[in-house]
Amino acid sequence: MISKFKTIDFYQSKSAYNLLPYRFLSLDSQRYIVTNLAGEYIILSLDELQRFTRKQLTYDDSIYNELKSKHFLYDDESDIALELLAVKYRTKQSYVANFTGLHIFVVTLRCDHSCPYCQVSRQSEDKMSFDMTREIADKGIEILFKSPSSTLKVEFQGGESLLNFELIKYIVEQVETKNITFGKYIKFVIATNLSPLNNEILEYCFHRNIYISTSLDGSEKLHNTNRPKQGNDSYAKSVAGIERVRQKLGQNSVSALMTTTHESLKYPREIIDEYLRLGFKSIFLRSISPYGFAVKTVNSTGYDMNEWLDFYKEALAYIIELNQAGVKFVEEYTALVLKKILTPYPTGYVDLQSPAGIGISVIIFNYNGEVYASDEARMLAEMNDKTFKLGNLLTDSYEQIFTSDILIETIYETMLEGVPRCTDCAFIPYCGSDPVYHHATQNDKVGYKLTSDFCHKNMSIIKHIIKLMETQPDIKTILESWL
Repeated sequence: MISKFKTIDFYQSKSAYNLLPYRFLSLDSQRYIVTNLAGEYIILSLDELQRFTRKQLTYDDSIYNELKSKHFLYDDESDIALELLAVKYRTKQSYVANFTGLHIFVVTLRCDHSCPYCQVSRQSEDKMSFDMTREIADKGIEILFKSPSSTLKVEFQGGESLLNFELIKYIVEQVETKNITFGKYIKFVIATNLSPLNNEILEYCFHRNIYISTSLDGSEKLHNTNRPKQGNDSYAKSVAGIERVRQKLGQNSVSALMTTTHESLKYPREIIDEYLRLGFKSIFLRSISPYGFAVKTVNSTGYDMNEWLDFYKEALAYIIELNQAGVKFVEEYTALVLKKILTPYPTGYVDLQSPAGIGISVIIFNYNGEVYASDEARMLAEMNDKTFKLGNLLTDSYEQIFTSDILIETIYETMLEGVPRCTDCAFIPYCGSDPVYHHATQNDKVGYKLTSDFCHKNMSIIKHIIKLMETQPDIKTILESWL
């Protein structure tokens, strides 16, 4: 007779297990965070970590089964562990197979604002020579439909994109016509400050199901300081435009993005209150990037990364307070990091991908036909550094653009598993690689991590989020709800 149960000796004996790939990092003076290839994590004391590493754990150790279920170890009773781990890792990296989903058309460099932190070299409203032509747009559309991705996002940027709205309409209609043959799911987004918004534009966006992305830096005084415009009515135009878009296109048809300047650092709670007052359900706390006019005005707009991290932590604490009081509100960058920590799925956010998401996830068609690996690469080019230029729509084919030496080399060099310091970091599954940022700040695509603000920012945020979840169960419940 065959027993369905093993004897008690089996469970009490010393286990014989094998270790699966893992990394660890000090979380505080008492504990370590241990992660595996798929991004699952466990918090261990130093003694537990040492016993686990030396294969001294037994089946009746409290952490044994958790380590086993999360694929940190496998034994004779878990012979499919490697296959399961491979599936989870493959899911995490699925964005590579899906390839380029976001295509950005820079339809003009003209703009009616003069923001000191602007990341591009904007042009005055009358300089029509800085508009994209239909010929260039047609070439971009041709490249767009060669993407293997079944889901495509077409985003229109500037300058102020609505100043060339006729070209936006042309591109939308050409894409829709061609898509009858291709059958892809396509989403259109216009990035705009809403100043040129009128009824014609609203009607068109309504009938074409076009979404709007705008900028909102906070209160009227702060917004007008950060985003000056002749007439000093940038805030008034933005708020009025947001309301008009919602009335015509729906409550969720418009999103807003803020940029943190030195002046913004004083008002974390007030900025969030403004978003709440205007009916937004989330905010993306964004630091200034070192490109374009932002570099020239760094003395007035810039700050140390530690200052921004203090701002972020205070803002996040306030957002959590709001959630605890029953007000559902999300910090979007935190939600992106949480998705990488708590789910097996990747994000579409380029800065949190390894290898770097430039080219793989996003491509930029500049107004003059030049093709760049990311929006930041285009901004860098406006500073006369075209390191990440992949080609030109007027002269290069899809194959030439996506097999260009600069793109292939960058992808090769930005696999975090082979990057110094990153290779041993427990946060590899949650972080990403930003070669454009590191080239701009350190003149090296890989970057020197000890002095990298990108590295410092993400490590600090990830550690802060995990500490919150591990020390305060009620906050963990709130953060999990953001997913």
